[in-house]
Amino acid sequence: MEITEVKTRAHQEAFLNVARIIYENDGNWVCPLDNDIEAVFNPAKNNFYTHGKAKRWVLRSHSGRLIGRIAAFINYKKADHGAQPTGGCGFFECVNDKQAAFLLFDTAKAWLQQNGMQAMDGPINFGENDNFWGLLVEGFTPPSYGMNYNPPYYRLFFEGYGFVTLYEQITNHLDVHKPFSERFTKIANWVMNKPGYTFAHFKSTQIEKFAADFMAVYNDAWQDFENFVPITHTTILQSLEKMKAIMDEKLIWFAYVDNEPASFIVILPDANQMIKPLNGRLNLWGKLLFLYRKWRGVSRMRAIVMGTKQKYQKHGLESCLFIKLKEYVLPLKRYDELELSWVGDFNEKMLAIHAAVGATFGKKHLTMRYKFNKPG
Repeated sequence: MEITEVKTRAHQEAFLNVARIIYENDGNWVCPLDNDIEAVFNPAKNNFYTHGKAKRWVLRSHSGRLIGRIAAFINYKKADHGAQPTGGCGFFECVNDKQAAFLLFDTAKAWLQQNGMQAMDGPINFGENDNFWGLLVEGFTPPSYGMNYNPPYYRLFFEGYGFVTLYEQITNHLDVHKPFSERFTKIANWVMNKPGYTFAHFKSTQIEKFAADFMAVYNDAWQDFENFVPITHTTILQSLEKMKAIMDEKLIWFAYVDNEPASFIVILPDANQMIKPLNGRLNLWGKLLFLYRKWRGVSRMRAIVMGTKQKYQKHGLESCLFIKLKEYVLPLKRYDELELSWVGDFNEKMLAIHAAVGATFGKKHLTMRYKFNKPG
């Protein structure tokens, strides 16, 4: 076997093509857009390069056949938050060959060790955790946009190498047409009518304002979680700009208390239903097909992130946001399902909200860690 660092355009193509080979006969898989993958490894498009670095490799068999790939990254804002300096690995793909998989892990490990790391998390992304994050272990059904999908045998590779689970990522599904409980609706309506409580959907013409509101809520809501690093205005703007191609502004809602940003929910139409036929390639024909399928509409939405400032977390604002969404979505007669993805098993409050709206289990991913002082 021969492992090669990705340095040339040909190497980049090989890195992208590995996944197409692995999933050639898997009807559930949706090929991510090549542009989205390449943007992760482009310093001009990924602001994580201002405080981190990344490498990636492709693996070929002795006969020259592509059989695997992996990337490794260091986010210096998070690397030293744990018991040991910790980097990450991701974009792992491999044929069902333990020796090949372990060689890929060894390569990522060696680079991270050379850069002072003592552990690696995986599979994760060199960016925010709303995309390309986690190892799928339950719910091998067609993924929504940005959600990792992989064969079941990957779990054997990660666990066999020595990775252990840090936390589980739970994705639940909500039937849009199923009525909310009477109690849920009653509370939401009561809160919505309270003086000083207002609600607004996202408007791209005011992107700077909504980015600032998002940052204020997110950094307050998540500040007590382990290893939390505040999100920056630049990162939010970059994410919102990427979403513009697929977003429906009336699926992104904010709640305010006396004009103070208090809560939000960010939902996108599931772009995977638009891009599945493209096989990752957004050429001219692909763009035309994408635009057609966007115009025709999709049946699934994905809730990427929710957040409520700590002092408002018992005010019922989340219930109001779901009511606002339903008021918009139902008359469209377009969407059937809302995927609530993903919530860490440590986030009991958010899981309770999923239960309150009547969501049912959909998928489980794992975020895992391998410490280098263990045999690998």
